[in-house]
Amino acid sequence: MRAVLALLLLAAAPAPATAQEWVARQVATIQALDKVNARVTVLTARVNEPARFGTLTILLRSCQGRPADEVPDAAAWMEISDSRAPAGSPPAFRGWMFAENPALNMLEHPVYDIRVLNCR
Repeated sequence: MRAVLALLLLAAAPAPATAQEWVARQVATIQALDKVNARVTVLTARVNEPARFGTLTILLRSCQGRPADEVPDAAAWMEISDSRAPAGSPPAFRGWMFAENPALNMLEHPVYDIRVLNCR
């Protein structure tokens, strides 16, 4: 009897949640902060087109967002270079930034702070 009851309970249980999906987008909204004068600027960047803020050049390589029926989030793969860096220096930042968890992977720069807000 217990075995039958256990099977009935398992059959009635909801299926495990599936992993959330990402959807490729072409435009990112990026918040840029100049720490020296506390100037905040909201930039629009398109995939594979450079955007500029101060001495930084931001190259958005990929922008991924969640479908409309899921919890909002955005992830952007960016390459950020600084024109004041010595020739041959690596980029100031290269990697994914996440809108809902900006501290996970962030630009470490003495003057500027960059954060992805959304992808559309």
